[in-house]
Amino acid sequence: MSSKNLIICDSEEEYAQALAVYLMQKKELAVQVQVCSTMSQLKVLAKETRIHLLFLSAEYRKEDRSQIEAGKVFLLYSHRDVRAGEGESLLYKYQSGRQIMAELIRECGLQEKEEGIFCKSGRKKAAKVIGIFSPVHRIGKTEYGLKLGEDLAVSRNVLYLNLELYGGIDGHFEEGEQTLSDVLYYARQEKGNLGLLLTTVVRHRKKLDYILPMPVAEDMKSIKAEEWVELVRKILEESIYEVLILDIDEGIPEVLKLLNICTEIHMLWLKDRCGEAKIRQFEREASLLGYEKVLRKVIRKECYDRGRATTCKDS
Repeated sequence: MSSKNLIICDSEEEYAQALAVYLMQKKELAVQVQVCSTMSQLKVLAKETRIHLLFLSAEYRKEDRSQIEAGKVFLLYSHRDVRAGEGESLLYKYQSGRQIMAELIRECGLQEKEEGIFCKSGRKKAAKVIGIFSPVHRIGKTEYGLKLGEDLAVSRNVLYLNLELYGGIDGHFEEGEQTLSDVLYYARQEKGNLGLLLTTVVRHRKKLDYILPMPVAEDMKSIKAEEWVELVRKILEESIYEVLILDIDEGIPEVLKLLNICTEIHMLWLKDRCGEAKIRQFEREASLLGYEKVLRKVIRKECYDRGRATTCKDS
């Protein structure tokens, strides 16, 4: 699918640049983003290239706006008394980037035509599910998972999901309205495109995408392993992500079923008596319950400084 042209034209240059940066972070958008600040610049662009999507300030005269040919026009307004012209859709400019993405999905996301602006996705032959897991506590597992994701995201589309009972809002993760709870709710509906929903939910650490953890531990405890497995399947089938990193808490019900779908499992541990005892107990339990396959996927990561998982290495 070839990229389409998305133009943002607004005299408030800092706003236009910030919106452009936000949209360019969205890997699901198959668009090339350009910014201009005057109607004369926009007219030159319109002569040189086809404009598939145009974000245009309502401050420009209706007569001038009507002279620009574009596949879809969003009229950026800041005052309620603005009226859209023919073929224009009103879009409040000072709402959050996620809300702007939601508007894009409502207007353009259902298109199945060639000129759709969202990347088509399907099952990836080389998709990987990397589990980060350890029965040893306070060992820097989340820090390790995020760093691994950042490294892999340099060359691949990577999504990190924190599946811990206490993910640590306001620690590794900021406060936010939409969390993994919303993604699970949407996935249960059996309708719509989960890949498009993710464009409005994911946050970014460098090139890594992640979703805020669920805020209530009791909600995490109520989710069955089959639901996590189904969510992973849908994400791989309906989104652009080639690698999923699952930061898995041992308190998740039937955790071995979730570990079983992982391509590989990075198990952090400390070379001390208590740490080794916990690993042995986990291995005995997995073997007893018939999950030898899980044990074969484990890659041990020995940590030399408690709480600093970036110092781990294969062991």
